[in-house]
Amino acid sequence: MTTLADLTTLRVGGPIAEHVRVSTTDALVDAVAAADAAGSPLLVVGGGSNLLASDAPFEGTVVDVQPFDEVASIIHEDPAGSVVVRTGAGTVWDAFVSWTLSEGLCGLEALSGIPGTVGASPVQNVGAYGHEVSETIESVEAYDRLTGIVVRLLPTDLGFAYRSSAIKRSVGEPGLGDRPWGPTGRWVVLSVDFRLERSPLSAPVMYAELARRLGVEAGERADASLVRSTVLDLRSGKGMVLDAEDHDTWSAGSFFTNPILPEAVAASLPEDAPRFSAGEGLVKTSAAWLIDHAGCGKGFHLPEAGDPPRASLSTKHVLALTNRGGATGADIEALARAVRERVFEAFGVTLVPEPVTVGINW
Repeated sequence: MTTLADLTTLRVGGPIAEHVRVSTTDALVDAVAAADAAGSPLLVVGGGSNLLASDAPFEGTVVDVQPFDEVASIIHEDPAGSVVVRTGAGTVWDAFVSWTLSEGLCGLEALSGIPGTVGASPVQNVGAYGHEVSETIESVEAYDRLTGIVVRLLPTDLGFAYRSSAIKRSVGEPGLGDRPWGPTGRWVVLSVDFRLERSPLSAPVMYAELARRLGVEAGERADASLVRSTVLDLRSGKGMVLDAEDHDTWSAGSFFTNPILPEAVAASLPEDAPRFSAGEGLVKTSAAWLIDHAGCGKGFHLPEAGDPPRASLSTKHVLALTNRGGATGADIEALARAVRERVFEAFGVTLVPEPVTVGINW
């Protein structure tokens, strides 16, 4: 029997009642519609890189989206150099980023190495190194589970926010019949259109660490291929590029989002805590800094996780919770709760987990 542990990069999770693999848009729509018609809980999984599942059985349908045949295609190009490309939900995200550079297109290079599939990118508004996908998304083709039709969602419909979107926020809202949507939300992504630029130069480099590595000032542009290779190198050094032999990559990536706090709350943090403007009256701080300064350093683990531990923070990056081998969903959940509690006790800040959860309620 297939388990969620088989389908996730954390490699934890219980058995699945019904597992359906799809590799085309039509098959994805049919599988979702069939699950909804049967009244079955639905979980759509791409790469499983942003998912934490409990050890309990999932008494529903898991639609396992496989890579589509074509990575992407150009659907429009204007004389000014703006290019719209379309890629399917099942496309591996980093394969798509690589494809854009091979076509001479820039805009996504700073998002190189992020695990998972294209279909998850607008749901989470994935981002890294100073950029988010919402900057380049033109529209999203999605199956609306409420109406049973395929729709095209514009950025105004998608309501992008930091690591969030209207699709993500729909989870838990009233859905079909008397049950809420979830673990997958109202809309299931089928394909995404991105507006990119035809240029050998990257989008402006916005992240200080990346700018230093590239030898440019923040806000300047650099060779797009060099930005990609530098980002991949940075991510590898933090255990954030999937490698089956490296347990630091048996994770869900950055597990907690960076807190966005009212200015008065941020003012109560220690003077050396990072602070970044996040809009009027709001300040963003670093989840990694809070975790580290709450006594949860690299490799932190609970005594009950064993020796050597089954689960711990990454030995390279305190934001990642990792399966060191043989961990259960309960092990990862206990570690996450312990980190949250220590940060709250130290700073009065409640960290928000980023991964989608199945059978776990924070």
